[in-house]
Amino acid sequence: MANEHGSLSINSQNIFPIIKKWLYSDHDIFYRELISNGCDAITKLKKLAMIGEYNEPDDTDYKIVVKVNSTDKTIKIIDNGLGMTFDEVNQYINQIAFSGAEAFLEKYKDKANDDQIIGHFGLGFYSAFMVADKVTIDTLSYTEGATPVHWECDGGTEYDMKEGSKTTVGSEMTLYLNEESYEFANEYRAREVIEKYCSFMPIPIYLEKEDGEPQYETIDEDEVTEKDTVIEHIVEEAKTEEVEKEDGTTETVETVPAKKKAKILKRPVMLNDTNPLWNKHPNECTEEEYKDFYRKVFRDYKEPLFWIHLNMDYPFNLKGILYFPKLNTEYETIEGTVKLYNNQVFVADNIKEVIPEFLLLLKGVIDCPDLPLNVSRSALQNDGFVKKISDYITKKVSDKLSGMYKTDKENYEKYWDDINPFIKFGCLRDEKFAEKMNDYIIFKNIDGKYLTLKECLEENKEKHENTIFYATNETEQSQYINMFREEGIDVVILNQSIDQAFITTLENKNEGLKFARVDADIADSFKEETSEDELKETTETLTEIFKKALNNDQLEVKVEKLKDAGISSVITLSEESRRMQDMMKMYNMNGNMTMFGTMGQTLILNANNSLVQYILNNKDAENINMFCEQLYDLAMLSHGPLAPEQMTKFVTRSNEILSMLAK
Repeated sequence: MANEHGSLSINSQNIFPIIKKWLYSDHDIFYRELISNGCDAITKLKKLAMIGEYNEPDDTDYKIVVKVNSTDKTIKIIDNGLGMTFDEVNQYINQIAFSGAEAFLEKYKDKANDDQIIGHFGLGFYSAFMVADKVTIDTLSYTEGATPVHWECDGGTEYDMKEGSKTTVGSEMTLYLNEESYEFANEYRAREVIEKYCSFMPIPIYLEKEDGEPQYETIDEDEVTEKDTVIEHIVEEAKTEEVEKEDGTTETVETVPAKKKAKILKRPVMLNDTNPLWNKHPNECTEEEYKDFYRKVFRDYKEPLFWIHLNMDYPFNLKGILYFPKLNTEYETIEGTVKLYNNQVFVADNIKEVIPEFLLLLKGVIDCPDLPLNVSRSALQNDGFVKKISDYITKKVSDKLSGMYKTDKENYEKYWDDINPFIKFGCLRDEKFAEKMNDYIIFKNIDGKYLTLKECLEENKEKHENTIFYATNETEQSQYINMFREEGIDVVILNQSIDQAFITTLENKNEGLKFARVDADIADSFKEETSEDELKETTETLTEIFKKALNNDQLEVKVEKLKDAGISSVITLSEESRRMQDMMKMYNMNGNMTMFGTMGQTLILNANNSLVQYILNNKDAENINMFCEQLYDLAMLSHGPLAPEQMTKFVTRSNEILSMLAK
């Protein structure tokens, strides 16, 4: 074979800057591309052996070996796949996979910034030039009588190719790293990147450190194999113990027999799982395997609640496992991870075109070999096809949830507190999902009972038709909850921030439906019947007293005869005003929160309460202002926590009142 010196069949002065700067946004991705090429070469050779076109040696151990040398700043990626002939190197490397140089750049140069180059040109190899000043290839084809080839290029416009010295079938690529990329020759950095992108590639991957001190391990002599390099044979002496006999004398007894050991060069450890759990049929997977896989991939040691195993062959090939993690927190702070794979090669986390947005709260893996990826695998093409994949995943999730409700309601209710933010978020973002889940949305009431929307309305039908009362904080709103409980009116718990948007959507979808928080107003059920004018004068008097005592002309006061005489006062905040406050908090509009803190707020005074009557009948008493302030703060406490300054005054005032009573 003659030596050859030539120019790459492409305008490399243009192509290399493109590759380096935009084709792959993350430079570490070269590991994925080059190892993927090795996996492909081995997979093809195994298929040729299977159909009888290649005589595979009996001791063949297919694998990818990555060797890093932090001293020389080099990386070697070695495979024992099908290798390349002189002509194939010309075709696949020098001509950049058949693309006619000028036409290639002319057609795609304007789309470079949009990351739109179509991935059929075999550019993966050229990702090496993102991190290397020089790249060499040593390869030997599997074909009989093939001559080894050595190829090298310094990232410019020229390459050199000649007969090589490789004696085994496969390819060895050496990257001479540029100064900015020395980190990738570090063993720990290399391991991190390989595990990120290649954890589930179908061919075993090993990492070796070429420089530095050799690493050793000691094993039992009978465990040594032909592949091990034995450094030293060691005999561990037997362990003995002095034991006293019945006649009072002692003897030496062997407690642990002598062992023959061997010190060997440390065996390489496979970095990847070549047969990931998602490739197995769901019937073959145990519960423990699902949990182990979850812990391994997501490093989350809290057990997932449950999972969905996706397994589809038609009309597209898709496999995967979606886990419902234990959320139990507000949905804005939940960060799920759905990892997308293409033929067991990691593509990216949380690609929204494939994974519906609301499913990104989950954790999982999805492998879809049919995904139309561009060459950098970071963007998708063919939106219609991708939409079908997304719709399929949504359907499988809704089928799982509705099926669980129908056949395993006990567990569905047990998981509800954790999964309801995810389901509600899905209903808000995906109309089809909302339709499928409509009959399986449940609400937990104050007695821990789970009810559907229809059942909630049925509970309160006699006293409050089409109204569902809810609490957001059982502790802060306990006084209100107790009032409802005593009247036999059902209350549900809605304590997630997403609930406000969700109940507004339900009200819009169900004509006449109304959600009201327990502290939004005093329901008629809690009041004695009174005429319109009966409390008019009392209201006017108490309004004047409280406005003056609290120095608040804007205070809204209302007097009612509540059935429970033990209640002196409560604060109500209209549903409309409170939802506006919640919306402002959600969008961090805190500038006018003080104003909105009192807007729509009403102080309800109970005319049946003795303390209220005392204030009414002793408006000129010395301590009346103190009693008004105390009563107002008590009402605020039943509504929520006091501000620090207000709380300090309340405690001081309480001590003062107790001191007065003690005299």
